[in-house]
Amino acid sequence: MKFRLPLFVLATIAALVSLALPKTANTQASERQDPSQDFRTSDRCFTCHNNLKTSKGEDVSIGLEWSASIMANSARDPYWQGSMRREVLEHPESSAAIQNDCASCHMPLQNLQDKTQNRQTEVFKRLPLNTQHPEDAAAADGVSCAVCHQIQATGLGTPATYNGNFAVAAPGAQTRPAFGPYVADPDRVMRVHVMTTGYAPTQADHIRDAGLCGSCHTLYTIARGPDGKQIGQLPEQMPYLEWLHSDYNGKQTCQQCHMPAVGGPVAVASLLAGPREGVRRHTFAGANFLMEDVLGAHRDELAVTAQPAELAAATTRITVFLQSQSARITLGPAELAGSQLSFAVRVENLTGHKLPTAFPSRRAWLHVVVTAADGHIVFESGKLNPDGSIAGNLNDADPTRYSPHFTRITKADEVQIFEPILGDSQSHVTTGLLTATQYLKDNRILPAGFDKKTAPHDIAVQGEAAADPDFTAGSSTSHYAVSTGGAPGPFKVAAELIYQPVGYRWAHNLASFQATEPQRFVHYYEQAAAHSALVLGHAETTVGAGH
Repeated sequence: MKFRLPLFVLATIAALVSLALPKTANTQASERQDPSQDFRTSDRCFTCHNNLKTSKGEDVSIGLEWSASIMANSARDPYWQGSMRREVLEHPESSAAIQNDCASCHMPLQNLQDKTQNRQTEVFKRLPLNTQHPEDAAAADGVSCAVCHQIQATGLGTPATYNGNFAVAAPGAQTRPAFGPYVADPDRVMRVHVMTTGYAPTQADHIRDAGLCGSCHTLYTIARGPDGKQIGQLPEQMPYLEWLHSDYNGKQTCQQCHMPAVGGPVAVASLLAGPREGVRRHTFAGANFLMEDVLGAHRDELAVTAQPAELAAATTRITVFLQSQSARITLGPAELAGSQLSFAVRVENLTGHKLPTAFPSRRAWLHVVVTAADGHIVFESGKLNPDGSIAGNLNDADPTRYSPHFTRITKADEVQIFEPILGDSQSHVTTGLLTATQYLKDNRILPAGFDKKTAPHDIAVQGEAAADPDFTAGSSTSHYAVSTGGAPGPFKVAAELIYQPVGYRWAHNLASFQATEPQRFVHYYEQAAAHSALVLGHAETTVGAGH
């Protein structure tokens, strides 16, 4: 864990600073500070923004919860490191640009510091991370406090700020604003904050604007040819644009979903702060439970500072979040005609974007099992294998092929997989982000209000789902017509929606790249494969004789 000062020490510091400063703090001083101090690491914030508890004693410490999140560990993410190395090996002439572009969102504190020095971020010179080395502190700090809270309102929600191109105060500006939702006490909090951190707490509504999140979570990737020349562009991650095209736009922001509100008033700092209403937790619960497990299993190797208990708690939060707020699955009436059993499975998307969304390694699918009265299975589609692959999925078996979106499933090797499949300029299947120029398939389940007919090209449905009348705003209904093989009824039909953050093919396509980072992640994945997926919803019914 990062070092934390005792509260009595903090109180003493605050009192001394308060006495030493003039009555009114000058937060608009004209002097310029060393640009290297513009983006301080999170430990500077932890000293005051930890040790926070609700009236019921629940610990809602901002620093503690953030430190175990994927945001805090974005630079430690071994899948990101492995994937970036793969891209550099495939496009060596573009190595500097690739590393710098990736760092803008995964290693933003370091990237912002480098920008003040007019240099690009060299990620691999920072790996492996060493949190004990002062020069690695900013690189290891991930999406840190001093990043999000310095983002200015300028251009948010527009293409000008996508790909992590948000605006911050000019290098060396004194004093730099730290934006938040509350007005700080000008006589005490403001003066102490400026003196101890160099940041002036500044109330700003845009800190709760979805466009702030959209600046990094709208990512276009440049496709490159053999000589590094741009040959296309891929809309790699589009959750913000998906949200804009949904009913959630204007009703619920990213922050309202991924930063749950604290129940009741609570202080946002451990000293010089009274209770506030509407405080939001910095848990950043998302969809990558697998990476939390990997970070916990390999803490030392990945230089993770969050403790095992904190990482385990983060995994639990993500699991509960996904299983309660992402999807609902229902079975329509089942009909048995002779040995032909027909039924429909409906999946409702409860999120404000596609399900799944963001990085294209993510997939969800239907696992459907029909069991006869004597207990034996007469039909099964979508079984998860111990190695993380899906039985019957063409892409897991052969990297050059993929399973289409099905409007009717009749065989066990037909699996309804909600996923993106990338294609290169020749329409060959690929998982190379800088090779991909298009989506050959995108049948990720749409959010409520998403009109697939009017959706912009960058978030459009691709493949057979585009013409499927049962693939529509907010849900997808899959129809099954299977043989019972003359087995005795009644028959139990069970369906579940399974989600996997990193699909088998996306992990194993790294295996051919002979470098530390890709090989390490493949090893990690093989160890975690049996637990790499999560059931998001379940439904069952019984049909047939005697029922």
